[in-house]
Amino acid sequence: MPLIAAPVITPPDTGGGGGGATPVPLPEVGTATASYTDPTGTVWPLTSPGLGWFTLAAGVSGLGAAPYDLISDPHPRGGARLRHVQAQPRAIVWPLHVYGDTHMEFIGRWRALASAFTRTLREGPGWLEIARPDGSSRRIAVHYQEGFEGRGTKGSAIVSDTAVLTLWCEDPYWSDPVPVTVHREASESVDFLDPFPSVSSSQVLGATTVDNPSDVTVWPTWVITGPASLITFTREDSGESFALDPTAVGHGNLLAGQQITVRTDPPQVRYQDGSNWSGALNWPAAVLWGLAPGANSVTFQLDGSGPGSAVDLSFHPRYETA
Repeated sequence: MPLIAAPVITPPDTGGGGGGATPVPLPEVGTATASYTDPTGTVWPLTSPGLGWFTLAAGVSGLGAAPYDLISDPHPRGGARLRHVQAQPRAIVWPLHVYGDTHMEFIGRWRALASAFTRTLREGPGWLEIARPDGSSRRIAVHYQEGFEGRGTKGSAIVSDTAVLTLWCEDPYWSDPVPVTVHREASESVDFLDPFPSVSSSQVLGATTVDNPSDVTVWPTWVITGPASLITFTREDSGESFALDPTAVGHGNLLAGQQITVRTDPPQVRYQDGSNWSGALNWPAAVLWGLAPGANSVTFQLDGSGPGSAVDLSFHPRYETA
């Protein structure tokens, strides 16, 4: 399926001298480079001192495993039994030192960075991304919480100052920017005996195994392409399933080329024109299930399928640490 990639935009010119990203040792991570993408898509390198700001790596924290609340019940023989585990929002502390050759050069950089982080409170989250020397990276959605006040000491805020940012993450897990995709398409039917004994391609809808390299459950997005009269997706190990009946919303069977998109977190069903098709699900039995870490046996069943019928599944692997 086609992927839409956001452009990488150079930060506004604030008088910096440029300079490439420099790998630095980050606590809980090791040697890596870091960048922040604000809600407008502008990418702000955080380990490039030549731009006029850089990360004080010794003060970074919150990049390790997600925090959890453990719900337990007292055990009559002593101790307790764990009943439920709930991941909690994560807080990341990120110190940034900002400087300039003159006061106005410094203040221009300070204001630009402050705006880039605080706009997450009005325009949606930004993304903090940690890149490894091998080219792999993990990112996490962040909202500014506090910290862009400066040190408030004598001599600060003239040509340099340090902001110790606290970034709040509603989802505590890191994700891979590159999605895992699975495509299954119904092959064109052939006559078994004409012109000689033959079978269709094995790349068809039906039972398959989807590997989730994550540390935790992921919640995939599905795109179903017609023709199809009834769509059923089943996770075999748990027995959870959901079915989509296009006739339940007055549409009729899904015709060739028509598409439905199903998101599992948050739950959402949309036809290709954006209309809400949640009513097409087989409530209350429908479970928009996730994929557990490791191999998942799943079945894609499209009744009334034909040439062009397809299922595209995609998800971003999720991890405990950066």
